[in-house]
Amino acid sequence: MFYYLLKYVLLGPLLRLVFRPRIEGLDHVPATGPAIVAGNHLSFSDHFLMPAILRRRITFLAKAEYFTGPGVKGRLTAFFFRSAGQIPVDRSGKEAGQAAIREGLGVLGRGELLGIYPEGTRSHDGRLYKGKVGVAVMALRAGVPVVPCAMIGTFEAQPPGKVVPRIRPVVIRFGEPLDFSRYAGMEREKTVLRAVTDEIMYAILSLSEQEYVDRYAADVKAEQAEAKKERRFPRAPLG
Repeated sequence: MFYYLLKYVLLGPLLRLVFRPRIEGLDHVPATGPAIVAGNHLSFSDHFLMPAILRRRITFLAKAEYFTGPGVKGRLTAFFFRSAGQIPVDRSGKEAGQAAIREGLGVLGRGELLGIYPEGTRSHDGRLYKGKVGVAVMALRAGVPVVPCAMIGTFEAQPPGKVVPRIRPVVIRFGEPLDFSRYAGMEREKTVLRAVTDEIMYAILSLSEQEYVDRYAADVKAEQAEAKKERRFPRAPLG
């Protein structure tokens, strides 16, 4: 109930006013039945813009940190994300990844739309990074189509660290559903999972026209954080 209150009354109209989204290819999203919508992830606003413009309800897998913040602000954020149809996902380790897959398959098993960002984290520089194979595992196990989606302009409107977004138009572009039924029963084959994931990422790239980086975004972020730490606190020379 609160999901639709946010969508049509409290948040949706405000998002449309601030971002003035232009939607392309919306008919590619199935009107009924389970499907995965896989998109790039450029901004905190992405979590709310797509649900605001889709005709159907969509459930996203979101990082657990959004649900565990301290104090009043943390509780409000958690309430807001749950009300907006987000499921908390622990991203720390292999078992956490399996839990995320189980949650996603549960959504698809109910015949609903599942939203996922295959990069696993927001892009810190506006580029598109290598996708993780969880999206392929869910697509093959559930036997559902994957609709690629590109958010364009949300990085410029609300880059990482910016709390209040800039008022500027964005584009939300959906591509034709990808059918992976030819790989049915092969969800344990690592080469198949990588091929499916790369095909999904290429479809997103074709829609977004971003620069592509064949590395995981989390690894690049960690390296940059370590380099920044080294510059601030250089190690003393030996001897």
